[in-house]
Amino acid sequence: MPAADPEHHWTQSGTVDKSIVLGFKSRYLRAEIPNRFVSEYVSRNPEKLIGFAGIDPTEPSARAEVRTAKIDLRLRGVTISPANQDFHPSDSRAMKVYEECEDLSMPILVHPVGQFTEQSKLEFARPYLFDEVARTFPKLRVVIAQMGQPWVDETIVLLGKHPNVFADVSGLLSRPWQAYNALISAYQYGVIDKLLFGSDFPYTSATDCIETLYSMNQLAQGTNLPVVPREALRGIVERDTLNLLGLG
Repeated sequence: MPAADPEHHWTQSGTVDKSIVLGFKSRYLRAEIPNRFVSEYVSRNPEKLIGFAGIDPTEPSARAEVRTAKIDLRLRGVTISPANQDFHPSDSRAMKVYEECEDLSMPILVHPVGQFTEQSKLEFARPYLFDEVARTFPKLRVVIAQMGQPWVDETIVLLGKHPNVFADVSGLLSRPWQAYNALISAYQYGVIDKLLFGSDFPYTSATDCIETLYSMNQLAQGTNLPVVPREALRGIVERDTLNLLGLG
């Protein structure tokens, strides 16, 4: 496991203007990055760091924890992972969490896959399962991490269907061929402007990801394969993510 302590994160964040720091909580996997820990870290450099709370919708206190995260801990978004928290995305318990997040204008970042354990549940990881969520809560901003890989096409359809559903490219850029195909599909489908930059720290760095993104079209050199215009690639890096997510 690569180093993920606050000091290492801070040294790695110099490449970007702002950095979103994610909490995580899973009763199912008995894993947690405490929200208070995230809050204390981002409060040291509020001009640079933005904290998202890890909320486990299967816990009875989940809805109250969302409000505590926003009001008491000053965290600005929520992280969930149905596959790693053992719930269907439209589970009634989760729907209450989404309702609270919509009321508080807190975007939700969804890890559909991430770093899986043997116990993680693939049947809850499919991006299309968030279609009902987006229909029910049209003002809720949802970010599908890693473009929902390996189900990238499902994510792309969601991006085209729902104005407030976005995706990030974290986790893809360490696998250039997969990333190339995902970006080509997003561009051809007309939704590449819904893609946000993400580094998937601590597994990769923002610097490496930006370099990989700008060199993506090298895979097509000397072939008849399509390319993504450099302007579209630059847009992913320079997009005003905070305003898109209501955090500006």
